[in-house]
Amino acid sequence: MSIDRRISLVTLGVEDLVRSTAFYEKLGWQKSASSSETVTFIQLKGTVLGLFSRASLAEDARVPDTPKGFSGVTLAHNVSSERGVDAVYKFAISCGATEIKKPEKVFWGGYSGYFADPDGHLWEIAYNPFFPMDAEGHVALPD
Repeated sequence: MSIDRRISLVTLGVEDLVRSTAFYEKLGWQKSASSSETVTFIQLKGTVLGLFSRASLAEDARVPDTPKGFSGVTLAHNVSSERGVDAVYKFAISCGATEIKKPEKVFWGGYSGYFADPDGHLWEIAYNPFFPMDAEGHVALPD
């Protein structure tokens, strides 16, 4: 047996569901009708983003809800050019994201920057010349 290579859903634990939902809607992402008062679902290309109470998410996983800090996880949104990175980064900031690291050329040969959503979840906006993208905007790694 093996596990199929995909991530179906990424759930972010948030402090204020209404505030976080509003932030992602400002980015132009639409809340699904599958959402409820306690959880927001947003259909992405091939994946679903979930927003759920941080305390409830910790309880569901049976782990302690520790104080905020670097979680060791970042989310990435790849684009096809450096100009695209700058445009997406600037737009996210205008929607209420917090600037973490302005876009710049990076040691691995690409160009990226980081912002945080209202709950401090880190998003990298990146152009990676070594990660070709298909016609639908998905990263297409070589086999």
